[in-house]
Parts: sequence; structure tokens; C-alpha cells
Amino acid sequence: MKFRCAMAFVVIGLALGPLTTHAADKPAEKKDGMIPRVKEVADDTTVTSRIKAEFARDKAVSALGISVDTNKGVVTLSGNAKSREEADKAVSIAKSTSGVSSVKNEIKVGASAKK
Repeated sequence: MKFRCAMAFVVIGLALGPLTTHAADKPAEKKDGMIPRVKEVADDTTVTSRIKAEFARDKAVSALGISVDTNKGVVTLSGNAKSREEADKAVSIAKSTSGVSSVKNEIKVGASAKK
């Protein structure tokens, strides 16, 4: 039984060996090209997290009612606000957050979440 298990691992290793060698043969620029994209996604996630944290701290803005999406530094706010003041405050918080290049306001004011 142990021999069969060991043999299975050897066969799998031999089958996957060429794949790992092939990945190592790729040009360096292709591998390095992913690093800026990963950094960009991480930066966008950080921006979204900072905005949501500020929403949670601010009593005038509903962190659950307003959604935040960040793509290449452009923040899109959507969802429902109880008032124009709440929507304006959410936009203000987003604009003042580090890493934000612009804000798209798609917040519906006075719209009910229930239909």
C-alpha cells in the first residue's frame, strides 16, 4: 500500500515537472508585468477600506447603505442615502481620502432599500 502511494506521488511529480520548468522559462517582463497590477488592486482595496472605515466612524453616513467601489483610484459611490446631506458627506469623505483621483456619485437620495 505504501509503495502504491509513493509511486503515485512520483508519477504526479514527473507529470507536473515540465509545467514548473515552463513557467521558469517565461521572460522576466511578463512576470514583472503582474506586479504593478497586483499593487494597483491592493491600492484600490486600501482606498475602499479607508473610505468604509471613515463612513463607519461618521454618524452622519451609513456605512451599510452606501457602497464603495474603487478602480484605478476612481471611487464610485452607490446605494441609498436618507438625505442629500448624507450623500454629500459621503462624497466629501471619499474625495478627502488619500489615493482617490475622482469620485462618481451614484447615490440615490431618499430611496428605500425595500421594494
